[in-house]
Amino acid sequence: MSTKGTTDPTDPTHTDEKTKKTDTDVLVIGAGPTGLLLAGDLAAAGLRVTLVERRAPGISNLTRAFSVHARTLEQLDARGLADELVATGTPVADLRLFGRLTLDLSALPSRFPFLLLTPQYEVERLLERRARTTGVDFRYATELRALRQDTDTVTAELATGGTLRARYLVGADGVHSSVRTALGLPFPGASVIRSMVLADVRLTQEPGKLLTVTAADDAFAFVAPFGDGWYRVMGWGRTHQADDTGPVGLDDVRAITRRALGSDLGMHDARWVSRFHSDERQAPAYRSGRVFLAGDAAHVHSPAGGQGMNTGLQDAANLSWKLAAVLRGEARNPEALLDSYQAERHPVGATVLRSSGTLVRLAMAHTPLQRTARTLATRLLGTVRPVATRAMGQISGIGITYASGARRAPDEPLREGRLYEALRAGEFVLIAPEGRTPPLPPTAPVTPTRLIRTTWADPTRRDTALIRPDGYTTPLKP
Repeated sequence: MSTKGTTDPTDPTHTDEKTKKTDTDVLVIGAGPTGLLLAGDLAAAGLRVTLVERRAPGISNLTRAFSVHARTLEQLDARGLADELVATGTPVADLRLFGRLTLDLSALPSRFPFLLLTPQYEVERLLERRARTTGVDFRYATELRALRQDTDTVTAELATGGTLRARYLVGADGVHSSVRTALGLPFPGASVIRSMVLADVRLTQEPGKLLTVTAADDAFAFVAPFGDGWYRVMGWGRTHQADDTGPVGLDDVRAITRRALGSDLGMHDARWVSRFHSDERQAPAYRSGRVFLAGDAAHVHSPAGGQGMNTGLQDAANLSWKLAAVLRGEARNPEALLDSYQAERHPVGATVLRSSGTLVRLAMAHTPLQRTARTLATRLLGTVRPVATRAMGQISGIGITYASGARRAPDEPLREGRLYEALRAGEFVLIAPEGRTPPLPPTAPVTPTRLIRTTWADPTRRDTALIRPDGYTTPLKP
């Protein structure tokens, strides 16, 4: 949704005047992974960024996220964080589904051909450190009460009293987003599964590989190692339904796991046990004037496939460079560039809803027809290589492309190093053959103010590529 009548933000005088009238350039609501990555990117781009979080400082943001996919690791690599994060967890190269199918992630065309199992707080720790280093202003124990916007600014009213005025505002404040509520945006959808249990536990029986198994018609369980002696166990039982607010203990998790796997693996010493339900919902608009939604504030879905946190982080990577280009006066068509966030990321969110919903429904299959469908689906994935490749590309994020023509750029070797090392500057990268210095084409979405020019490591390559800060190609048209 575009805001009509906005003064041209590429005018430097206009930018200076609006800066004087605001407290911050971008106000980010929510200090989960999505908000932290977005705020860090914007501050690294030289912008004033304020991050508001309703939790008090030091209060852990306990959630069920624990898997980091290949494309997300590539995004973190472009920020110099991936290798450090990998050291905190366990890389898993194959996924077992329903006890019949193994997907080999080692075939992914990435520097990170695996699924990384690591707690969400490790991701947040690195992103918060980066955000602080780049100069983000953190406001903990602060909650949004209301907001209003005009053609130039957004004003946020805080529950603690006072207001903050910003050029733009981003709601990254989760499924119960106060930003989405303040905008009056709907969040259509429904619950896909009730009364799932999860726990972080120690085991006396080694479960082997990462696995998802349905051993009975009325239960399934998932066990994943963190690599430090702790395991994440997630399960659901048709006969163990209870309200989210009801009591839940390790015995509940044991009972479901025994039903699904035939053993509770000797689980003990739980450090966290929780019960939750899973919704499938998506906001119809990710943009309303000068306000944007990202992460769970924009879309929420079943945990199957472990795509929730990953999708949110990639939302942030997509939006941050676009906001930076507009606020720095470098966007050739500011409104079109900001609208492209919705055009590119909304279809991705819809696809994740469908794929994760399909996985959880297959896991819950109990009628003969449903079990037959599950058998056929696993057989198709296991025997038809293009289908399996497409599935792994979608789940890992490696295969995501945009209707705009932008495609994921592989980590190409350059004369100066690797592409994703060059992307750590947060700018566009123009890769050209040796000895050539081509001009930036007029179809590029930004002016060449901070363009990084580099050269293919392969001297025989004669093509030219323009890579966006989020690691996607920009189609070059004459």
